[in-house]
Amino acid sequence: MDATPPTSRRALLKAFAVGVPAALGAAARATAQPAPATSAPSPAAAPSAAKPVAAPRSRVLQFFNATEAANMDAIASRLIPNDDLGPGAKEAGVTFFLDQQLAGGWGTGDHFYRQAPFEAGTPEQGYQLSFTPAQMFRLGLGKLDEASRSANKKGFAELSPADQDAMLKRMQAGELDFSPLPSAIFFQALLDGTMEGFFSDPIYGGNSGMAGWTLVGFPGAYASYANDIDRHGVAWTRPPVSIADAHAHGAAGEAHP
Repeated sequence: MDATPPTSRRALLKAFAVGVPAALGAAARATAQPAPATSAPSPAAAPSAAKPVAAPRSRVLQFFNATEAANMDAIASRLIPNDDLGPGAKEAGVTFFLDQQLAGGWGTGDHFYRQAPFEAGTPEQGYQLSFTPAQMFRLGLGKLDEASRSANKKGFAELSPADQDAMLKRMQAGELDFSPLPSAIFFQALLDGTMEGFFSDPIYGGNSGMAGWTLVGFPGAYASYANDIDRHGVAWTRPPVSIADAHAHGAAGEAHP
């Protein structure tokens, strides 16, 4: 990723194309020791929302409180902004995507090995901290708001976009003190989660209106492409399809435009 948070969707997609984030916790290469805890993920289990439990379509928050949701909206708006190419991460419902995941088994680390000791590992070993995703987001968002109020006399969501970018840049560089959570790791978790929510299937609460898929031309979950195997050099003009609607598409013998 560039030295500053992406300020355009083009910058974001450039970063995405070269494989910057793969899963939450991928930035666990920091050398800081994890906080003591009695329950946590194992070194081999990087926290990722890549296999979330399907979230209901309701927009009622289940994990975030009002301040956390406002801060997450602001973060999402800066990482993938709304622009002339289409809706940004906030408009696509990334906050609700993360809210649903953090309220469920992924947030509580149901599949993590959760016994101490925890030691700093190499980047190849993945996530090494003692926090579950829910613990990380609750602590990190609170620390971000505290840092904002200390430096600017305002909560993060109340800052100007330029000031928000400045704080995100400092977080990414590990310059903000979120002890015992390394702020650079939390920044990566925010970036990864935002991108996952923006490009996930809409049944998981994000990618509202399939904004992310439309942006990159991803067709989604059509049940079959058998009729298109021999159609070379023909532009795909059909709109993307969610898993929830896939059964109604791609039937044998269906004529594709």
